[in-house]
Amino acid sequence: MRQMLLLLITVGLNVVGQFFMKQGMSQIGVISGSFDVMAAGLMRAFLNPYVIGGVAAYGLSSIFWLILLSRVELSYAYPALALGYVLVTLVGAWILGESVSNLRWVAVGVICVGVVLLSRS
Repeated sequence: MRQMLLLLITVGLNVVGQFFMKQGMSQIGVISGSFDVMAAGLMRAFLNPYVIGGVAAYGLSSIFWLILLSRVELSYAYPALALGYVLVTLVGAWILGESVSNLRWVAVGVICVGVVLLSRS
């Protein structure tokens, strides 16, 4: 049970990190152009509060991941991270208003089935 909680915390922080980084990058805009232009865009990104929060959430996620890896097999833990794909898709659709195709929803369903099967192994 503790391992499942650690996994959910790891995935949850990962999803929060993705959400915050996307919010920050939506404020920054597209980063493209010459090296100097991209470097300036990345500098703005790393000073954005949402991006900073996202990177912090990723850092915490990594700490919980290390704790989890000390307790379970990698072949169990790593595929279970696929739950993050499901949650990120839900966040993208419901909170960010992104358009998710039917095929993508089917793929999310397949991932869910895989995570359930993995959790029973």
